[in-house]
Formats: sequence, C-alpha cells, structure tokens
Amino acid sequence: MNVRNDTQKFSMPKEDRTARDILMTVYDSMHEKGYDPVNQIVGYLLSGDPTYITSYNNSRYLISRMERDELLEELVRFYVSNQRED
Repeated sequence: MNVRNDTQKFSMPKEDRTARDILMTVYDSMHEKGYDPVNQIVGYLLSGDPTYITSYNNSRYLISRMERDELLEELVRFYVSNQRED
C-alpha cells in the first residue's frame, strides 16, 4: 500500500462578479422577498451576520464571497461620484 503524506492545496474560485453586481443582486432579491434592502444590507455590513441577507437567489452566498470593506468602498465610491455630478 502506497501512502502519500504530501500536503494538498485546496482553494475556492474567486467570485468574478463585481461589488456593484453583488450589491444590486442582493438588493433586488431582498426587495422581491419583501424586506427593506437598505436596512438589511446595512445590518449585514455593520455586524457581519449573514442572516441579515436572504438566501433567495443565492444572495447570502454571493455577499459572503466578498469582503465587507470592498462592499463599503463600492458604496462610498458610488455616493461620492454621484454627488460630484450634481
């Protein structure tokens, strides 16, 4: 019997979707299910608790694949860019 003691590396594929795509998908899913998407997403961003996000349309999985600081960066970037256009 040949036993291997080599360390195996396992990695999950990186999510190809952008922070904007993920936020919009989650927002739409929350709205479809009758939740207040803004309140629920803010709750998730502040606490890190994924139960704020519905699993409908795989939203909980999608949002958990991205770091919360990346999502916040996208929100700030979007807000600031829209304020400068006014």
